[in-house]
This record gives sequence, structure tokens and C-alpha cells, in this order.
Amino acid sequence: MSTAKSDSINSLCEGKRGVDLLNNPRLNKGTAFTAEERDGLGLRGLLPPKYIMIEEQLEIVSENYGYKKTDLDKFIYLIGLLDRNETLFYRLLVENLEELMPIVYTPTVGLACQKYSRIFRRPRGLCISLRDRGRVDELLSNWPYQDIRITVVTDGERILGLGDLGLNGMGIPVGKLNLYVAAAGIDPSKTLPVCLDVGTNNEELREDPLYLGLNQPRERGPAYDELVDEFIQTVRTRWPYCTIQFEDFGNKNAFRLLEKYRDTVPVLNDDIQGTGAVTLAGLLGALRITKQSLADQRIVFLGAGEAGIGIAEAIMTGLCEEGLTEEEAKQRFWHVDSKGLVTHARPGELEPHKLLFARNEPPVGTLGGVVENVHPTILLGVSGQPGLFNQMVVRTMSRHVERPIIFALSNPTSKAECTAEQAYSWSDGQAIFASGSPFDPVTINGRFFRPGQGNNAYIFPGVGLGVIMSGAKRITNSMFHQAAKALAKAVPDSLLKEVSVYPRQSDIKKVSVDIAVAVAREVYSLGLNGEPEPDDLEAHIQDWTWKPEYTPYV
Repeated sequence: MSTAKSDSINSLCEGKRGVDLLNNPRLNKGTAFTAEERDGLGLRGLLPPKYIMIEEQLEIVSENYGYKKTDLDKFIYLIGLLDRNETLFYRLLVENLEELMPIVYTPTVGLACQKYSRIFRRPRGLCISLRDRGRVDELLSNWPYQDIRITVVTDGERILGLGDLGLNGMGIPVGKLNLYVAAAGIDPSKTLPVCLDVGTNNEELREDPLYLGLNQPRERGPAYDELVDEFIQTVRTRWPYCTIQFEDFGNKNAFRLLEKYRDTVPVLNDDIQGTGAVTLAGLLGALRITKQSLADQRIVFLGAGEAGIGIAEAIMTGLCEEGLTEEEAKQRFWHVDSKGLVTHARPGELEPHKLLFARNEPPVGTLGGVVENVHPTILLGVSGQPGLFNQMVVRTMSRHVERPIIFALSNPTSKAECTAEQAYSWSDGQAIFASGSPFDPVTINGRFFRPGQGNNAYIFPGVGLGVIMSGAKRITNSMFHQAAKALAKAVPDSLLKEVSVYPRQSDIKKVSVDIAVAVAREVYSLGLNGEPEPDDLEAHIQDWTWKPEYTPYV
């Protein structure tokens, strides 16, 4: 246990006694307060007399968790535990990450966001609305912790594949930061979830009398930019070492805001850069199975928004590393959106983010037509539209490719372009499949397949940790490229034999440290912090990380 953590906890504890201590989830240890602590902190009589260590508390909360029947009930139970005893929550999450990640994050967090206004219990994060313009610093000062190193901020416009959820999107920053803590060991007191409430165009929410957000159409004018800029600049002034992660913004604002701030502020967009890196890592794993190079591939993308463009940029970086020029790399890509193939010949003006990868060839109106013409080796789905990788598409692809690589990456599970079983069955067991949300293992004709989950949680915690530990003044795409390579390297041969291209989620903590080291080394090599690299970078990072252990108070 680090001295820094001990000092921080005891500083927070100073002056708090009795019920105030028990009601503070950061400080509360429940029945794990020792006899000496109970006497010294005015807790005697407020707790049952028996002293129970954290290991026994874990048995109790695990048993109670097991009584919950639905995923939403499990989510509510875990958030309730977080509201009571932060250390115990994170200990449970760390020790059961593979089982609990689908509950605290995708896919269950999507349902929790849809129900956010009805399951809200206690504040977790800051809600900053249009009404707060000019007062953002005052709101940030209300947050109880004042050494923030990473904040995740959303405006709720594009939550997973669910669309505009307005203030209800707050569940996403909370869930992301839970994983920063559990997977990368970032002290929870150094994290801040934020939702910028600028209204919503979801009429169902606006008509709901119990919706907790602003009941007005989504702001898209100067007032929006002023609020975002005030937030960014105030964070940088108050917490100069803070990394800012944009999360689940709509396409237009996501690309625009990343480009606006990336050269001057340590900002990242996980939907663009994180998705690109985790997908590239999965593809590198798949190519270990097929024994091919990235440059040999023909890649069709279903979806040309944040994820699709982010993945293409990540793959392009990998192709350039193999010796291709950017123009040569682009010739390996075909993007398909709701209107068909993205091409310069399409009537009307293309959105700016699509221009980079638009092709100079005649329009093709359907995904099936593109697959028939291109004979892709890789098919990537980031459309948010379920079932579009249908039997005809998969069989057409399989006729021309011995080992088709099919990634159905849309979240949550209900939005996946196809299921794992469909991909394996329709390809006669030849597909290398991965998804954005989890699928159970599948057995086809006696062969066992363990579908890989291209979860961004493999990437963003390690990237954030590496950026924080290196003091990077800005975040580059090359850092995400190093993260992708570190993740791909972490997949053991035993999983590749099961046609799984990602590590087990139970290994995320180790993977996150590996990624943090790779990212930090890239920061030092680029000179983005003005300091020399520590002699033992991995030990330096490990020593800083927070562990969910109780601190003695007296």
C-alpha cells in the first residue's frame, strides 16, 4: 500500500467521525473497522461488534449479488455498493473483472442509461448544463476531490448504439472511470465523470415527466461551443495535469472537438482512437492465425462514423509501418454507410470525415453488392444496425476467402451486425470472429470457438495510465498505435487456437500496465513532457497505482 494513498485517505478522514465517516463511501470500511478505530473515531455501537476482514465482506457481497435475477438488478446492486463502500466495490470488481465487466459496462450500462432517471440514487459525477455557463469553475469546486488526473465527459448524443439519451448518458462516464480504476489502478479520487447537458432531441425523453435533464431540444449553436470550451479551459486551469476523454459525442462534434483541442490539450476520444486501436490489435491477432500481413488485406467497413473512421486511421498507421504510403493504404479500404459505398461519385456532398476514405469508383447501393465486388478478407461492422451481416453476406465472403475475418463491433449486444454462432455457422467454421459486446463460446461440428470481445476497456485504461504517468502534454495517434501492438502481443497462442484474438478479460490489469509502459515510452521518445524516462518505467507505474485495500486510520 503506497504512502501517498495512506496520506490521502487520512487527510480526507481528518475531522470525520461516527456516522459521517460511515456515510462517506471513500472512507467507509463497514464492519472492517478495527476495535481501535471504533474507539478513536466514535464508531463504537454504530456497528455490530464483530470485526470482519475485507475477504469476509467479499463473501457476503458476492452472495447477495448472486441473489439478483436480472442484469439491471445486478447493476443497481453494484452501484449501491459503490455508494456505500468504494474500496469494497473495487476489490469485488478487480477480483471478478471478467464476470462483472458486462454488468458495470457494456452491455448492461446501456440499459442502465436508458433507465438512468428512474434508478438515480446518489450523485456520481458532475452534471453541467447550459444554465451553468459562466459558472463552471464554481461547479468544479463543488467536487470533493481536488487532484483530478482524468475526466471522462459526454454530451449524451450518441450513447453506444442507442442514440441521443441526453443527461441519461451520465452512466457512460461513470462506467468508463470504474474501469480506469479497476483495470489500470487509477485512484478513484483522481477521476471525475461529467455530463454536459445541452438538451436532447429524443422526444420520448422530453415527454417523460420523470426525465432529469433539460427539457429542450439539443443546443447546436455558439452556446454549445462556449460551454464545452469553458469546461475544457476551466479543467486545465484548475487541474493542469488532467487528461480529458471525450465520450459518446455525435459524429460531427466528436471529430470537430478532437481536432480543435488535440494539439494543445491532452484530450482523447475513445470512440475514435480507442476503437481504432482495439480493432487493429484484434486484426493483428487474427493475422497471426492466417499467417498473413496487414498489407495483404481488403477491408470493408460497415459504418463510416466515429468508429469506422477511427479504425481506418488506426489500420492506416499499421499499414504505413509495413511500408505502404497513405494513398496505398487507403486503397485497401471500402466504407459502406446507410447510402451504400462511400464514393466521390455519390450525388451530394460528403461529410468532411468521410472524404479522406471516399473511393473514386461508381456507387454501389448495398453491403452485399460491395462484398460481391470487392471479395474482402476483413469485414468490420460499426453501424449500430443489427443483422446486417446476414447469411448471404457471410457466405459470399466465405466463397472467396479461406479464413474470413468478421468483426461485428456494434454495442450493445442487441446491435451486433451478427452473432458469433451465425458467423461460425455460415462460414462452415472458418470465420475468425470478434464482437463489441460479449458472446458465449460456440461449438460447431465438434470444434470449440471462444469469440473475442473487442472491448475498448483493453485500451483506454492503459493509455490513460501511460499518459498520466508520463505527464504527456498532448496525445498522439502513435500512442494508440503502440497500445494496439502491446495488446496484440498479449494474446497467448492458447487463445489463438480457440480462434480468440483478444486476451482474457481477467488479464486486463496486466495488459493495462503493458500498454501504459508502451504509451509512456512513446511520450518520452517524442519529447512530449520535457523529462527523462525513469530507469525502471514499469516499476514506476506499478508503485503509483491504487489498490483496493483498507488503510489504517488510527
